[in-house]
Amino acid sequence: MAKAAIVILAEAEGHENTGRVVNGLEAAKEFAETDGDEVEIIFDGAGTTWIPKLEDEEFDYHDLYAAVKDEVSVCDHCATAFDVGDAVDQAGLARLADYEGHPSIRELVDDDYEILTF
Repeated sequence: MAKAAIVILAEAEGHENTGRVVNGLEAAKEFAETDGDEVEIIFDGAGTTWIPKLEDEEFDYHDLYAAVKDEVSVCDHCATAFDVGDAVDQAGLARLADYEGHPSIRELVDDDYEILTF
């Protein structure tokens, strides 16, 4: 039984960042599909800018995102800072503000999650 927290930090611009988000979502999907594993996907920092693109049903990787959307949450502070708060709310995603407005990575480590960043 594995526990993984996939943290997406890459912004939604550039070919290399598309690769990062796709690799992060693919990893998350593998954990989600494995019985007994736990996965959390956190869009943090500039990574929050992916939410409007991933929510677009015409986007190439929307289906991959949709397959793991139930595991997705977003940094509350960063959603506001990167002006994607409305998209996050419309998507119905949880906002995390556990530590000074941001997700608590420490809590995840304390709960034995392996932290993977993309």
